[in-house]
Amino acid sequence: MTRTMDDKKNLVLKFHQNLGKLFFAMAAIDGNVRREEIDKLKEIVDQEWLLVHYDDDNLKLEAEQAIVNTFLWLYEDNEYNAEECYSSFLLFKNEHKALFTIDINKLIIKTARAIASSFSRVNKSELMLLARLLKIYTRKY
Repeated sequence: MTRTMDDKKNLVLKFHQNLGKLFFAMAAIDGNVRREEIDKLKEIVDQEWLLVHYDDDNLKLEAEQAIVNTFLWLYEDNEYNAEECYSSFLLFKNEHKALFTIDINKLIIKTARAIASSFSRVNKSELMLLARLLKIYTRKY
């Protein structure tokens, strides 16, 4: 079954929205999302995620904006907790394993670490969530 261009676009956007959920979970796991964590996310999206290659520049821009916009929406809505967002990310990841290449996985870990350490130092809650994330990426399939 071949996917239409709209299906591919929707999947790419959902992928990036789920990254926004994961990064929100990393920032919110301690019950506080700090300005430094938001700024660090924006910085990494601009410097690292915009380098991810897509054939369509508009899709690339929409996809990368989806990371930050999803994060900000979750933060401003205040109805979602970190565990729900992390679980939702894992569900998406398990359903779409092909999207998670080695390079993407490395960038996910790099981004999560940067968010966790952006305010002072990594606290216990962030360290525990980071350890759980690292565990799923070091597990043998």
